[in-house]
Amino acid sequence: MRASSPSFLLPRLNWRWLALLTMAACFTGCKSLPVLVDRPVSTALANPEQTRIGNAVHQRAAKAGARYDSGFALINSAELAFTSRMALVHTAEKTLDIQYYAIFADETTERMFDALRAAAGRGVRIRILLDDFNTTGKNAEVLKLAFIENIDLRLFNPMHGGRGSMFFRILSNLHDVDRMQRRMHNKIFVADNAIAIIGGRNLGETYFGQSEGTNFIDADILAAGRIVREMSHSFDQYWNNPLAYPVESLMTREEIAKINPEPAQADAPRPVASIKLAADGSAVRPAAANTSPVAGVRIATAPDGTVNVIEPLPDSTNLALLEWTWAPTVLLVDKPSKISADADEVKQAQDTTVDGLLQLMSQAQSDLLIVTPYFVPGQRMMGQLAAIRAKGVRIRVLTNSLASNDAPAAHAGYARYRKALLGLGIELYEMRAEQEGSLASFGFTGSSGSGGGSRASLHSKIVVLDNRLLVVGSMNLDLRSQLQNTEIALVISSRKLVDDTTRLIEPALARAAYKVELQDDRLLWRAPQGSKLEDTKTEPDASFGLKLMLKLIGPFAPEEML
Repeated sequence: MRASSPSFLLPRLNWRWLALLTMAACFTGCKSLPVLVDRPVSTALANPEQTRIGNAVHQRAAKAGARYDSGFALINSAELAFTSRMALVHTAEKTLDIQYYAIFADETTERMFDALRAAAGRGVRIRILLDDFNTTGKNAEVLKLAFIENIDLRLFNPMHGGRGSMFFRILSNLHDVDRMQRRMHNKIFVADNAIAIIGGRNLGETYFGQSEGTNFIDADILAAGRIVREMSHSFDQYWNNPLAYPVESLMTREEIAKINPEPAQADAPRPVASIKLAADGSAVRPAAANTSPVAGVRIATAPDGTVNVIEPLPDSTNLALLEWTWAPTVLLVDKPSKISADADEVKQAQDTTVDGLLQLMSQAQSDLLIVTPYFVPGQRMMGQLAAIRAKGVRIRVLTNSLASNDAPAAHAGYARYRKALLGLGIELYEMRAEQEGSLASFGFTGSSGSGGGSRASLHSKIVVLDNRLLVVGSMNLDLRSQLQNTEIALVISSRKLVDDTTRLIEPALARAAYKVELQDDRLLWRAPQGSKLEDTKTEPDASFGLKLMLKLIGPFAPEEML
């Protein structure tokens, strides 16, 4: 899901409408944020090597004879994205630090919440830092975790007004649109300050291939060792920032319960299969089990350390069985001050994650492969891309088509630059919304997978440079990520990980995306290989309404709000 949801609802308002809506917002009751907030300072686990996970990481590095102090494994499917997070929850002994733009309340995340409650019950300290934009309606259920012992939940850059309706909440904040637009978009999941997951996914069924409709195509990286401690340090900076408000300072348990009554009791658990996550890095193969869909995954930990899985899962669920690569790495992360009241002055004095990424891209010598769901380059970025192309560097971009984009307003910003990008010789590929299960290895289950949904929306944020550097993170290549949202990304120097990642992307370019070309100064969409579709000169698969919206708001919407 895009972090620019407010701009989609408010593409461009003339001053009369804005005045009327602002007056209406006052009648909805603008509740101010608390001033005196008890915000105890806390930090990441100081000695991760003394935990089971930390010790396993150390032994794994020693066994591999690693030259570098950070290890990585590619999370290449939606199923593994879910089960790896669950494995971290169930093996954590001391701490879990979880930072996300959005956590959606649904059946899939409820299973994760059950695991978090169990971890808190065995004494694990859990800190959850969540951007406040999406915490309305059903999603306010997530806030109930704040009232469980050993779980602390803070909301970053909270918004004014109630949580019953997203529409009325936005209405209540129209007097402060600039602050409402600035969101914490970072996404990390850290266990015992020893192993972490970083990438583009939020937490919810659409990110784990479990939606009956559209599912997001995404990718994550499992990280271990020294780089995790840097990620935890960035978490601490956000957690202890004045913009991070404990839920208890904003809402009571009773207020949350009024929005969402207690859900009905879940069905009784089914028979289990066992997977051992050994502390020394060795693996115990899972026992035989039935063939239920991954949507039913539930996990519990036995006293002997066995992880009991109430569904059959692949061997890759055991993190010890993953193929780890030890490589040099750098963390790019925005400071929390990027969102502060004086953020415009701050941005002039500090480089952002996207700035760092663009500087890195400018060093490309031969090939640049970009995967970004929202591609709104702006004039400055266009100049940088032109300079890269002038060196003879091949640039390929995989982004969403109008039909597959979950934020059509963002597509309007991209469409402005499409001809200019093609004129530079940049190769453009647009993801096809309807898929037939051909992208299972790229995190999409398709119509034949366990999720049931056959529509896809690209959500991965990946850059591959000269077949030697891999960048995976939360950032999009647009002005919103560059100027307004905070972001985080890993830069990894590893041909092995680059090869693994490009093997996911190349089939998507060939078989799951339209290639956009210029023919007689008109756009032409070449149909994907083997799709039995025809080339077209209009936005493929898009409805009349979407095409009309593109024409109406495309010329007017301000780019920094897309």
